[in-house]
Amino acid sequence: MVDDAAFMRMMLRDILVKNGYEVVGEASDGLQAVERYRDLMPDVVTMDITMPELDGIGALKQIRQINPNAKVIMCSAMGQQSMVIDAIQAGARDFIVKPFQAERVVEALRKAVQ
Repeated sequence: MVDDAAFMRMMLRDILVKNGYEVVGEASDGLQAVERYRDLMPDVVTMDITMPELDGIGALKQIRQINPNAKVIMCSAMGQQSMVIDAIQAGARDFIVKPFQAERVVEALRKAVQ
């Protein structure tokens, strides 16, 4: 789970845990995300698009170099449609829009792990 806002990570963690998912790691920027992915090799990553150090699309590309089959779901705010398209073209499996809706988050994760 990657987001530079601790509050967003907390909200997403709450949704995931309540729906039976285990959160194995968190990162607050793209560089940390790549390091944590390499160390933990999680089944699915949720990744914010706009972050300091390395944005979500850059981190997605690096993660896909580590594992071409990596399952990454991008998280975007309203108005970031062009970045969402870039993320899908870079290999993201899906995207969820902030503020998070629990049903949509769970649906994206279920589709990603199939």
